[in-house]
Amino acid sequence: MAVTMNPTPAGVAVTPAPSKAVLSTNYITDFDFLNQYLPDLYEKEFERYGNRSIASFLRLVGAEVPSNSDLIKWSEQGRLHVIVKAATRSGETIAATKHSFRVNQTVIISDGVTTAKALITGTTTDDITVAAYGGSTLTAAGLTGTSGLTVYVYGSEFKKGTNGMSGSLEANSDIFENSPIIIKDKYEVAGSDMAQIGWIEVTTENGATGYLWYLKSEHETRLRFEDYLETSMVEGELAADGSAAKTAGYKGTEGLFSAIESRGNIATGSIAGKTDVESIVKVLDKQGAIQENVMFVNRAKSFEIDNMLAGLNTYGTAGAASFGLFDNDKDMALELGFSGFNIGYDFYKSDWKYLNDATTRGAIEDIDGVIVPAGTTTIYDQVLGKNAKRPFLHVRYRKSEAEDRKYKTWTLGSAGGASTSDLDAMQVHFLSERALCVMGANNFVLLK
Repeated sequence: MAVTMNPTPAGVAVTPAPSKAVLSTNYITDFDFLNQYLPDLYEKEFERYGNRSIASFLRLVGAEVPSNSDLIKWSEQGRLHVIVKAATRSGETIAATKHSFRVNQTVIISDGVTTAKALITGTTTDDITVAAYGGSTLTAAGLTGTSGLTVYVYGSEFKKGTNGMSGSLEANSDIFENSPIIIKDKYEVAGSDMAQIGWIEVTTENGATGYLWYLKSEHETRLRFEDYLETSMVEGELAADGSAAKTAGYKGTEGLFSAIESRGNIATGSIAGKTDVESIVKVLDKQGAIQENVMFVNRAKSFEIDNMLAGLNTYGTAGAASFGLFDNDKDMALELGFSGFNIGYDFYKSDWKYLNDATTRGAIEDIDGVIVPAGTTTIYDQVLGKNAKRPFLHVRYRKSEAEDRKYKTWTLGSAGGASTSDLDAMQVHFLSERALCVMGANNFVLLK
């Protein structure tokens, strides 16, 4: 079944988008009051798009923390064990550029098919020399490959009466940073227009109602700005060196999608069966192994997951899964959706309106969702100079004792109660300065 959305239903001259001016496309003009017959009027504006706000994601999974700097820096723990991939070998010498192996460590060497174990007998900056345990050479010990090798340490061995380990390893950490951006918006209405009362009763998502059209427009500007506070953190991108934005003096900020694409995991394709989820679980095993994860997905991906889980119930077949209680009757509503499941880890599923909305990512449909770890992580805050517990995903906004830029709004002009200038209008300004911190992006999965 194909469903086609009609953006302009017949008989209604309303374009579902904001406009800077009062045009025939954004006001209803189908009522002719020069006609001698008075039409039946529906005074209340019909809310055909429901709640149009898309801000919800960061409110559910994140927190907001003040910051007083133009730069936010933090360090995350590195891997505990030593490993090198894509190494090559010539005989018993293995090329591993800028490795951190040490003499007398024992290693496993694999080409993906065959494996050998050996003891490191010598090292240089970019090479290690080994002595195989299983034969006179690595080849005799069973290792056939010479390229694309994976080498990792599993222990060490020393002879009696010898000195200890030579050299030491420093704790490895990765330092990340992000910069806040300034987000602004403004609404302006002339004083004369504020005194004009319309015949349509308007309403907005925050509950404001009345016959003054400027109230609706001001509230919609506010709601739109609040949506941008979230979407800027989700979609933000750092200005690359040499880019037009950087040349023009803009720095950008690293948003959620950008952080996952550069430091996280990307899953492509559909979730058609249990094995597709198992592939994601295997990746999480190799990362932080966070037990609880939340899947924020669009409607199509949500249906995929529901169908996958429902397909596990084969109605009495041995080994099949069964869902719900066994007290169904013909008058009971049938629940076809799933809110969560466990396959190695706990996964909770939630629809993300931003990915469904026809005026945002729902119009592009290139991202199906994200898997976000739940809980907090401990990081070293470079600005505070100490360890701090933070949610994996949180917003840092600019604040000091004299200035709070989390969400600023102020009114200028000489109308609507303002008396700051001789401008015969009311201007409502909005401003925020913030950045998103994605801690442990290696635990996130972007679904495409």
